[in-house]
Amino acid sequence: MKIAIAQFDAVIGDFRGNREKILAMAGRAAAAGADLALFPELSLCGYPPNDLLDQGPFIDRCIGTLRSLQRALPPGLAVVVGYVDRNRSGAGRPLVNAAAVIRDGRIDFVQGKTLLPTYDVFDEARYFEPAKERRVFELAGRRVGIAICEDIWWEEPPVQGMRYAVDPVRDLLDSGAELILAPSASPFHADKLALRRRLVSRVAEQGEVPVIYCNLVGANESLVFDGRSFAVDAGGRLLAMAGWDEELVVVDLDAAAPIPEPGIDRWGDVERAMVEGIRSYMRKCGFSKAHLGISGGVDSALVAVLAVEAIGAGNVTCLGMPSRFSSPGSLEHSKELCQKLGVRMEVLPIEGPFASYLELFRDRFGDRPGGGLGLTAENLQARIRGNILMAWSNEYGSMLLTTGNKSEMAVGYCTLYGDMCGALDPIGDLLKTEVYAVCRRINERGRVIPETILDKHPSAELRPGQVDRDSLPPYELLDAVLGRYIVSNRTPDEIVAEGFDPALVRRVVTLVAKSEFKRRQSAPVVKVSPRAFGMGRRIPIARVFHETYD
Repeated sequence: MKIAIAQFDAVIGDFRGNREKILAMAGRAAAAGADLALFPELSLCGYPPNDLLDQGPFIDRCIGTLRSLQRALPPGLAVVVGYVDRNRSGAGRPLVNAAAVIRDGRIDFVQGKTLLPTYDVFDEARYFEPAKERRVFELAGRRVGIAICEDIWWEEPPVQGMRYAVDPVRDLLDSGAELILAPSASPFHADKLALRRRLVSRVAEQGEVPVIYCNLVGANESLVFDGRSFAVDAGGRLLAMAGWDEELVVVDLDAAAPIPEPGIDRWGDVERAMVEGIRSYMRKCGFSKAHLGISGGVDSALVAVLAVEAIGAGNVTCLGMPSRFSSPGSLEHSKELCQKLGVRMEVLPIEGPFASYLELFRDRFGDRPGGGLGLTAENLQARIRGNILMAWSNEYGSMLLTTGNKSEMAVGYCTLYGDMCGALDPIGDLLKTEVYAVCRRINERGRVIPETILDKHPSAELRPGQVDRDSLPPYELLDAVLGRYIVSNRTPDEIVAEGFDPALVRRVVTLVAKSEFKRRQSAPVVKVSPRAFGMGRRIPIARVFHETYD
């Protein structure tokens, strides 16, 4: 039995474009002699459609596209396509997350999704009614079951102590399934491929059936889909695997031999995810050019490198905006980086507008150290730069990439309407120490990022002699606490029990709580960790409980 794994970039709401890709890949699958072509979860409408599901015309277009596809697919090939259907049971949520088996112009079988995730970035129970039954269909003499994405994750509780009430894979096996198909829309985070592989191999081994896993590629806002669809035999051994790009992989379950497991390049994967996040976001939002503020620091250096990888050096502009507090090296380091990358760099000093602001406020705010206005003066510089960057966007139709990392966003070491300006934050899910790790990984391919940038002490350069450690704990300590508190969801008491200074933990947790209002107004970040700021972390702004000590 030959199966074609058809992973592609399903654009949300692009029913015509998604249909054409499905038809083209199905045609190639038929030409290769495949018995079945498997497409990802919700491949007709894109994932996640969110509240577009509340709009009747969206559902009408999805179902209409399915009918059109039904008539146009090549004969003799069974095609599994993910789509949104209406719940026709008369009870429960109005919609169903479904996969249809189309064969010879008719829909032979439909399986709804049972386990509807409501953790992290997922909110499917808001829209969909879970499937009440799990059934199998026959193809080429085999009984085949479909487990849509979360339906294969029963043995991996998403929240500690949580257990799903139903095990869809077991139900399929109890119904005699001899092959499991897993159409998925599984977002990337570091190390997730290894988790998927273990999970799917365990399903195959326990059920003694082959499993075919098909994932989306591309990105939709914060979520990156890394593809890497694969097939395993009944012993859980890898038979075939795709890469990150749109790809059709045909595997013969009766003849394929196991292949070696792919190597894992953690920081290379994270880099690729951020590049794909930029590229997909810009393409789907209609932008061809991007720009960013370049400071001579490691964060903006990394974003510049990622932007060039995503859309090419000719489409990227870096704006250097030195102030009276900028060190001479910062501008030179930025120029060196831009020269190596081959990108245009514009230098727009902010001394003129900054001096004008200081003069404007002098009689009202008084004359204090740090440029005359203390912290106000620091934020003024950041907001002047934000205005320049947004003006550039307005004038040239260029998309502004912001350059804040996760550590800064966590503790509020950033200026609202200043350095936080931008349409997308590619590195907003990287802790500062992880920014350095990715930069080092990039430089292993060739020294693109000047070592002078990597070796200097991080500084916002908004007052004389300023360095980040004046205001923050050392990043190694800060990130260790933030990783435990934000990503691993550990309590302050649990973190202290690991040996961290109680005062440090109290300070960090308090800073995180007080900065929620900033993050609520920040650009979407490209998710590369199990828990990112944004749609996957919903904390009230106005509250009393800060999880700090009494």
